[in-house]
Amino acid sequence: MVHLVYCDNAGKKGEKVLDKIMAGTKTMVIRGAAGRKIPHSRVFQGESLYFMEKGSALIAAMATVKTVQNYVKLTDDQITKILEENQNKLNLSEKQKIRWRKKCLCLVEFENVEGITPLNFEHQTNMDDWLIINKIEDVVAGSSIAYNYEQSRF
Repeated sequence: MVHLVYCDNAGKKGEKVLDKIMAGTKTMVIRGAAGRKIPHSRVFQGESLYFMEKGSALIAAMATVKTVQNYVKLTDDQITKILEENQNKLNLSEKQKIRWRKKCLCLVEFENVEGITPLNFEHQTNMDDWLIINKIEDVVAGSSIAYNYEQSRF
């Protein structure tokens, strides 16, 4: 599978996720919720990640999944420990550390980051901030198909 990851790039100091990825200071992304949510248990070593800034229409970089950590029913102490142990890869701001204090976490470490010739993303109204697709062309303008969440079911 291929994964399209939306990155916050709010412009505030410390929140520019895609900039950190491209600079090599962030080698892991995190997603979390009160219960299991995509991509929890649905992303695997060796798969491709594509990155784009939230609010833009350009897919700008790609990488390969190196490792994945999935957690459920975490206590506050466990959340703190997991975030601290992975901070050198996550490179989270203080605001992001608060945001990702969730009972279910998915941490995806990646490698071989490369900028790509930007691809025009064709946004559809029913999309989340992490898409699981068969190939990147499925969401690229001119070759996209209707996104139906089939790959995102548990």
